[in-house]
Amino acid sequence: MFEGLKSTIQDLLRGNVAPADRRAAIADMKRALVSAKLGVDDLREGVEITRRKLTTERDQLATAQRRKTLAEGINDVETIALAEKYQLQHGGRVAMLEQKLEAQEAEASLAEHELTEMMSALKSANAGVGSGGPPRGPTDEELGLPDDAKLQAEMNSMARAHARAAADSDAEAKLAALKKKMGTN
Repeated sequence: MFEGLKSTIQDLLRGNVAPADRRAAIADMKRALVSAKLGVDDLREGVEITRRKLTTERDQLATAQRRKTLAEGINDVETIALAEKYQLQHGGRVAMLEQKLEAQEAEASLAEHELTEMMSALKSANAGVGSGGPPRGPTDEELGLPDDAKLQAEMNSMARAHARAAADSDAEAKLAALKKKMGTN
């Protein structure tokens, strides 16, 4: 998932980056890791959305099963047939969402693991590993990152956009669930 970023970190650790270019490369890597972290957050958000959809579908399946049982109790053939149709439909969706959730959880876990490894490797590169000199890494302040107002503004903007997208997605999911519930009850 992060192959280019991992390759650049490895170049830093192996000393394949010219000493004059190390600071700029490390600063670029830190920015890329911020973006990668947001990507991992998006994957986790996707997992949560799928969990909510799965819960909704399981509820719909249970409702269809209850309606079928009630219809069987009064021998309502038409309602039994309709309940069986919805039971099959929601059962299929539950099975699909369970598989999707499993795949998304595995992908998010892998991405989190890779991000953790890259952050650790970047810390080593930042500490001077692979520079050919004594291990002493430039601090964030030396790299100019803490006082970089443009970078901070960009990161804040990305975080706000991410939060806004998450809120919009959640609202859309809730609205769709409410519309679905109102349409089937």
